[in-house]
Amino acid sequence: MVKIFVAGHKGMVGSAICRQLTSIGDEIVTATHKELDLTSQSQVVSFFSENKIDQVYLAAAKVGGINANSTYPADFIYQNLMIQSNVIDSAYRTGVKKLMFLGSSCIYPKFASQPMNETSLLSGLLEPTNEPYAIAKIAGIKMCESYNVQFGTDYRCVMPTNLYGLGDNFHPENSHVVPALIRRFHEARYTSQSSVVVWGSGTVKREFLHVDDMARACCFVMNHPKDSYSKVVKPTLSHVNVGLGEDVSITELATLIAKVVGFTGDIIFDTSKPDGPPRKLLDISLIKAMGWNPRIDLHEGLKSTYAWFIENSTLRD
Repeated sequence: MVKIFVAGHKGMVGSAICRQLTSIGDEIVTATHKELDLTSQSQVVSFFSENKIDQVYLAAAKVGGINANSTYPADFIYQNLMIQSNVIDSAYRTGVKKLMFLGSSCIYPKFASQPMNETSLLSGLLEPTNEPYAIAKIAGIKMCESYNVQFGTDYRCVMPTNLYGLGDNFHPENSHVVPALIRRFHEARYTSQSSVVVWGSGTVKREFLHVDDMARACCFVMNHPKDSYSKVVKPTLSHVNVGLGEDVSITELATLIAKVVGFTGDIIFDTSKPDGPPRKLLDISLIKAMGWNPRIDLHEGLKSTYAWFIENSTLRD
């Protein structure tokens, strides 16, 4: 049986990966932040040495929406650089041959050609609102790539589009757009508000992937035969995009979430707030060529996410 460490197992993506691995039957090793501080090099090295890990899914990260990235840029670049550097290097030093690093679509330039291909990396300027986070994630990709070239490891990277689903962060200020809108529309419905304000113009387009599809993609890419994987993903292109393959405007997203929640009031767009990049759609032809495809469409995914929110939230009618 393969012994797998899932870093960040309590987060939305990490917990989804654990659910996927449990269904496969692998042995999962986890550690809470109190048990293991991933920003501490000595703690991480000791953890790997003691647990004899075979594979690593590096899903631990400091994440957040536009407001959080703009407010805490130092936290985002420092914590993410430390986490991934400690985990990747400790994995190598303790003999872990296979590792999966999870990045983000924000690694691509603000005005990259759409849909964004893996080769767009480092071809232009980043979106300023999340540049520190993006730079940290780019460093993680290049670290995996460098260890593969120098040490012959098999460290792979997946770049997800915007994720949502079970276990998401519904914080009123620091969450991403889907959970933020779900909470906002839910509160508006059950407090009889006549309107909901949405940040930005509503015209920008985004792609959204359910986290369970992302977990399937992670396991699929991790376990794809190395020879076949190398034919699709070249040594100097060590990351693979993962997405739904289609996008929607924020206006369309807000309208769909309002329908799922049952809010019938007005939707007002605050154009004084930042939009971010005009469009972010990933080219997922590489992973599709490997044999993976998403299964959960946006409407069904939002319904299941809202159901989870209702079940786990104190904001009920």
